[in-house]
Amino acid sequence: MSSRVEVKVSNQIAYVYLNRPDKHNALDMAMFKAIAAAQTQIRADKSIRAVILSGHGEDFCSGLDIKSVMSNRWSALRLLWKWLPGNANLAQKVSIGWRRLKIPVIAAIHGRCWGGGMQIALGADYRIAAPHCSLSIMESKWGLIPDMSGTLSLRDCMSKDQAMRLTMTAKELTAEQALQLNLISEVAEKPIKAAEEFAEEIKQRSPDTVKAVKKLYHKRWQDFDRYILASETLSQIKILLGKNQSIAVKRQQGKNISYKD
Repeated sequence: MSSRVEVKVSNQIAYVYLNRPDKHNALDMAMFKAIAAAQTQIRADKSIRAVILSGHGEDFCSGLDIKSVMSNRWSALRLLWKWLPGNANLAQKVSIGWRRLKIPVIAAIHGRCWGGGMQIALGADYRIAAPHCSLSIMESKWGLIPDMSGTLSLRDCMSKDQAMRLTMTAKELTAEQALQLNLISEVAEKPIKAAEEFAEEIKQRSPDTVKAVKKLYHKRWQDFDRYILASETLSQIKILLGKNQSIAVKRQQGKNISYKD
């Protein structure tokens, strides 16, 4: 794994740290690639039940390292390149990649969370911020639009008018202001500790149920009523069939039934 991102797995929780503290975890090409690689690594480890995403140093992520990325025009093109318009490019994978993991991802945010950093945090299923955070969808300050797939999460968690206002103005928000707008999920003095407590709660529940809930809500939250009804029923049937099979196997083996197994 690149030194730009550190991944540690402990007690079925993957801790992912953005690791460029001397640059306030600003995103250069190496970090884009390292985040995508971390997602691939976590996806392959079936023992992991939850992810806690945070950053080393003073800030979660101060945004795009414009000088580094734009110094080579081919770097910008590599970030935006995709085979089909509906596919995710590298810039979008660092956010949507967290949504596409089957397990819950919790962002523990401190310091500055601006621009590309905010887009990465939006890819998480749950965002816990320290009280003194500064959060901003900052791309318009540089004459750009947010193009790292965070729009998908904004659609889910905020009203359209508020999302447009934040994106058009690049306004910097405190954690409390962000909470009032549903840009984040919770404010906590110690975001990583709060994330760990949440992850431990998740671990007490059936992993199949947790995965099914994430898939259902991400896939159908904004869908037609009939699709939601159908998906709920189909997901429940799969859960029940899988649970019955698992219980039967464990009983044959004389094991106690536990979600921690």
